Amino acid sequence: MSDFKDYTDYTENENNGFEITEMPKQKKPHRKLPKKTSALMKKAGAITLSAMLFGGVAAGAFQGVNYLSGYSTNTSSTTQQTSLIRTTATGGSSDAAGSLDVSDIASAAMPSIVSITNKSVQEVQSIFNSFGYSYQQPQTEETESCGSGIIIGKNDTELLIVTNNHVIEGSDTLSVSFIDNQVCEAQIKGTDADNDLAVIAVPLDSISSDTMSSIAVATLGNSDELQVGEQVVAIGNALGYGQSVTTGIVSATNRSLSSSEDGSADTNATYIQTDAAINPGNSGGALLNMNGEVIGINSAKLASTEVEGMGYAIPVSRASDIIERLMNETTRTKVSEDNQGTLDIQCRDVSSELSSAYGIPEGIYVAEVSKGGAAEQAGINQGYVITKFDGNSVTTTQQLKDRLQYYASGEKVTITVQVPDNGSYSEQTLDITLGSSNTNHAAA
Repeated sequence: MSDFKDYTDYTENENNGFEITEMPKQKKPHRKLPKKTSALMKKAGAITLSAMLFGGVAAGAFQGVNYLSGYSTNTSSTTQQTSLIRTTATGGSSDAAGSLDVSDIASAAMPSIVSITNKSVQEVQSIFNSFGYSYQQPQTEETESCGSGIIIGKNDTELLIVTNNHVIEGSDTLSVSFIDNQVCEAQIKGTDADNDLAVIAVPLDSISSDTMSSIAVATLGNSDELQVGEQVVAIGNALGYGQSVTTGIVSATNRSLSSSEDGSADTNATYIQTDAAINPGNSGGALLNMNGEVIGINSAKLASTEVEGMGYAIPVSRASDIIERLMNETTRTKVSEDNQGTLDIQCRDVSSELSSAYGIPEGIYVAEVSKGGAAEQAGINQGYVITKFDGNSVTTTQQLKDRLQYYASGEKVTITVQVPDNGSYSEQTLDITLGSSNTNHAAA
């Protein structure tokens, strides 16, 4: 089994597939029954896209504020207008017997697909025993995960690649492997956690001329024109073994995935459902139509480990505007820890469960504001809920901390907050000059 995995918790199932068993022969007086085999179908399960909602609204905002208070946490280049590029596609063919040959589609699309490796340092709790007592000691370990990406354009200095946000989230270093196996370091261009999309950039001067001549920009199609039963091809870095090709049909379009066990739907987004195999490592790869056009961005995060033949992709027609916005954000590199900006707050996550129970908007609840710190000077008070940082959605303190790694103290950014207002909330946008981690304020 590969050491690689998709940037989510997936494990291979040794029982995947059909198990064939041979039945004993049955004898009767006047005839002989033929040997039979039976296929044992595998597991069944349900797909969940986000955390299970619970509880009613009755508790009210006052109880929610009491619950959320008192929890602490820590926390250039010039933008160039870039547009999505569309090129001529290559179609598949059928032989005289009616079987579909997708080799032309695969060979034409492969140069635009990359493998992405995410290396990060995670803190883990190590338990050890001493003189009969158990202790927990924090330690760090490097983890490595893999995914896929699609080359969707370039500007004067960078090659631009779209992938899933969960593929690159929490990374300390990102590397991209092209079709000729050249590996280059990449930086984050822009992310949209709500839609699980991200664009990363590779400097053109780090890519060899041979590699530049062997890669290509992907063709984008129109996912709105997809029909159920239409043939599709999925390409991606499955299980980290390198690029592989699977094929299938469109099982459903505009599929809403259940966000809770009671079957309530997540109405914020719809997906393409396909029976083409989409495994860990395929996330961020391409779902192609028979013209060789990208009509979906595969996500193994949405695939069920319990059900076979149900993979999902983000429709490119829904994603195209988001991708184009991310392509034109400023590429950022990490700032040294000593120079990293802070908000000078203590905060806590408002999950969907807490939001449902207490009527507080989902986001990052400000439990305490440091006196004289960056947040107080910007007009942020205790009880506010942060929902966006520099135009990007943030729903957890970890996402906020990850973003702050790319911003220096003294830098001015825009923050969107939900402000409590007589039992309800109103949205405000505030400018904040980030504080320094060297001060005595809270670290977030």
